[in-house]
Amino acid sequence: MKTFATSPASERFGQYFRIAPALDAAARDEVYFVRHDVYARELGFEPVRPEQREVDAYDRHALHCIVRTNDDNVRPVGCARVVLTDPQDRNAPLPFEQSCRDTLDRRIIDPAALPRERIAEVSRLAVMGEFRRRRGELHRPVALSARDSAGDPVARFPNIPVSLYFGAVALAQRAGVEYLFTLTEPRLAKHFARGGVQIETVGAPIEHRGIRIPSLMRVSQVYNSLRAMVRPIWHEVHAQMDTCYLLHEALAQQAPEQAPLPQRVPASV
Repeated sequence: MKTFATSPASERFGQYFRIAPALDAAARDEVYFVRHDVYARELGFEPVRPEQREVDAYDRHALHCIVRTNDDNVRPVGCARVVLTDPQDRNAPLPFEQSCRDTLDRRIIDPAALPRERIAEVSRLAVMGEFRRRRGELHRPVALSARDSAGDPVARFPNIPVSLYFGAVALAQRAGVEYLFTLTEPRLAKHFARGGVQIETVGAPIEHRGIRIPSLMRVSQVYNSLRAMVRPIWHEVHAQMDTCYLLHEALAQQAPEQAPLPQRVPASV
């Protein structure tokens, strides 16, 4: 009999969680709620807002994904976003280009010299507190530990941040992005490296809500470097994301006049 600890990673993820692109206003509102709950209410990184939504100017040209529980009481688990360059001003810097302006090693790669429509940044990765309740993790937006796979199947599930990063890569692929930058904790970079994810350091560490390393993933190369044990979760994430896009497109074709508006920050925020 399979147990949570012995079942394949993709099977465990698909049994307990669903990941989806945030393709309409309601889903994006859910993303903003998760971010506020983690970054403002729990961690104090952002101001607490009466509307309980954390939104910034980069959301006007960002893509989002969200993980939810796969049960009768569906609730949000975590989210991530991919910030694209501003279509109105492609030369406007991405968040990491400002934070790491003086620490990027431009001998490795210079974001300013790349085709601006081909670069993006992963940011605002967040996991709700009930899914990272472990000593030492409450003051971090995500939690990681291989030991968790033998514990409670929901509250201690190690593949949530991995699934969010893979979801972000899926968003980037659809947007035609090749160079995906991120400011990541050293421990998270090491965790991904163990799974074969090639994340290249492209500058010196900076202090940004803790030590963060500017890093780069080449979208077209991520899958080929993955170890066999990680590939099932990649396939599961991409299958779920693709299903959501197909359903969204089918609904839009059936009722084009009711199709969601292009993604933007709600005017009330």
